[in-house]
Amino acid sequence: MSESVIRVVGLGKSYATAAGLFPALRGVDLDIRRGEYIAIMGPSGSGKSTFMNLLGCLDTPTTGDYFLAGENVARMEKDALAQLRNRTLGFVFQGFNLLPRMTLQDNVALPLVYAGMDVDTRRRAARELLDKVGLGKYADSLPARISGGQQQRVAIARALVNKPRLILADEPTGNLDSHTSEEIMRLFGELNAEGITIVLVTHEPDIAAHAKRQVRFLDGRLVSDQLTEATC
Repeated sequence: MSESVIRVVGLGKSYATAAGLFPALRGVDLDIRRGEYIAIMGPSGSGKSTFMNLLGCLDTPTTGDYFLAGENVARMEKDALAQLRNRTLGFVFQGFNLLPRMTLQDNVALPLVYAGMDVDTRRRAARELLDKVGLGKYADSLPARISGGQQQRVAIARALVNKPRLILADEPTGNLDSHTSEEIMRLFGELNAEGITIVLVTHEPDIAAHAKRQVRFLDGRLVSDQLTEATC
């Protein structure tokens, strides 16, 4: 692991409130290298979700610099940033975010529609990824016909369809029971073993234990950064 996928220097984010500016994130420095598997932890209000939104280019920092795959995103034009995000990042959310009237195959293929890929190629790519997560036989089903754990597998397949260098997962097991959560975490471990960098936000120690590095936030600051003994 030598190449930095993410590097943040003095990263800060403040929000305007009735009482004045509220510093949700305060001067964070962090380097995430290719192939790492990191859990972002902290209590509610610690800044971990704000940090994740900045990493995903869903929000912009107030101070500091953020380098994504070597590019300083704060200095990029909107269109260039969108292209960098689409080819570099895959997102997995707690709520799955599948479109209910689209088949699983079409849900997985959706990012490729925005990328301008032809229909046959994107459907083939989507089917291959559904096979990868063990759901190929449900390709023509709607999301409501499968379980929550299966829906999260579809969401992971969708995150992989653009062949990203990095997956950002925000509480990916928050809506799942413990057995299903373990299945999803095993899948993340397999993906990391294939060389995909994974950064996940969680407040659950047993989920964070699957990661090989744990970073903790408190009151908007990064307060600890340590390697673990996880073997995934």
